[in-house]
Amino acid sequence: MEETKRIIELSKYKPEHLDVLLEFQLPEEQAQFTALPSGIIKKANEDPSKHLLVILAGDIPVGFFVLNEGNRVMDYTENIHALLLSAFSINFSEQGKGYAKKGLRLLPAFVSEHFKGINEVLLAVNKKNTAAQIAYKKSGFIDRGQRRMGPKGEQLIFQLPLI
Repeated sequence: MEETKRIIELSKYKPEHLDVLLEFQLPEEQAQFTALPSGIIKKANEDPSKHLLVILAGDIPVGFFVLNEGNRVMDYTENIHALLLSAFSINFSEQGKGYAKKGLRLLPAFVSEHFKGINEVLLAVNKKNTAAQIAYKKSGFIDRGQRRMGPKGEQLIFQLPLI
């Protein structure tokens, strides 16, 4: 499979990624748990506490997520050296190729390079979203038992320590 041979990397969002990101699609069972890039990019570009990231396979965007800093992170932790990962998605046509796991495994090095002083990345995943929970755990995130209620039910808070 040629797709799996493409170099996978994380990149800060660039305007040249926009057209592909606007085409991202998810089935309803996934879309209920996340937001598509099309619904996030404009608002996030106006908010300096939101950092848009793209998972690239070669030069093609296959995944997207946001790293949040500031007040939103404090809803999940008292650690002032943490970032909150949100709005994670892999375009439906690109799922099943290992891009989520590969992209998330690149996260510690990327954060260390681009976000000095950060020692942890957190995320909230819906209790009903078992597929995402498995992917996050396989990528190094840890469930330490922290829970909170979200707009669509109970959320599990996962942590990725950056040592």
